Amino acid sequence: MPSTVTVARLQLAFAAFLFSTGGAAIKAIDLDGPQVACLRSVIAAAALLAFVPAGRRLRDAKVWLVAIAYAATLFLFVCATKLTTSLNAIGLQSTAPLWLALFCPWLLRESVRRSDVLTMVAIAIGMIAFVASGDEAVASAPNPALGNALGAACGFTWTFTLIGLRSLARGGGGGGGDRSFAAVVAGNVLGAAFALPFAWPIPALDTSDVVGLVYLGVFQIGLAYVCIAKGMARVRALDASLLLLIEPMLNPIWTYFVHGERPTALACVGAAVIFAATTVKSILDARAAPPVGERANAT
Repeated sequence: MPSTVTVARLQLAFAAFLFSTGGAAIKAIDLDGPQVACLRSVIAAAALLAFVPAGRRLRDAKVWLVAIAYAATLFLFVCATKLTTSLNAIGLQSTAPLWLALFCPWLLRESVRRSDVLTMVAIAIGMIAFVASGDEAVASAPNPALGNALGAACGFTWTFTLIGLRSLARGGGGGGGDRSFAAVVAGNVLGAAFALPFAWPIPALDTSDVVGLVYLGVFQIGLAYVCIAKGMARVRALDASLLLLIEPMLNPIWTYFVHGERPTALACVGAAVIFAATTVKSILDARAAPPVGERANAT
């Protein structure tokens, strides 16, 4: 029988694998960005409510504040993925540590270390590379400039999602994990509601679109978050962060094999700089992390 820690690592790796398939799956659905975002969130909310009963505790006002940032992230990421390359969309979302280092001292009272400043500089260089990459419009990325702008905005809203989830997890009275799940559920509800005016009217769906949307909602979001919740409680911070880096590494690979999408060399350089910076930051942060038992409610 595998050990509990081994099972937890496999759960995190599987969650990252599910997340990584989002780009290829989103592009495979013959709907526009708001339509995919709306229907994916409807299905994800239903799946999460079925998987995790604790996610039904939606009476906390702070949960809904966090949900606003998460809803914006869901909408922006889908729309960015539809308009630019998967590498650019996930790479620009991965700039969140840049904004975290700027806002955490004010919002969470967490100090900025020298390693944070170096990470900010590296991520800023990566962002410049994305902006300057000059991707040409192709079938799977018809408007790279707008998609890149939405991807950068997604990195910003994802920052406030992470800050909010961290704040919920640190809240007194216990139940931080339950409140975080409730915020994910509420975020999908708000995401669907926000996207609906842009998505309407929703056209008739063929079988492949329905299969793709169900996969995104039930597995790529729903099951992935369940695996993360179970795995994070028993895995070291370093192991967890490195396992979750599977997502941005695999995301453009799946899109290349499914859609033949080729990002520019400069965009690849920008992604490499950002991913390397976040990997190094994960290692440095893990050295200062408390033991696993003290992190049971971390996000």
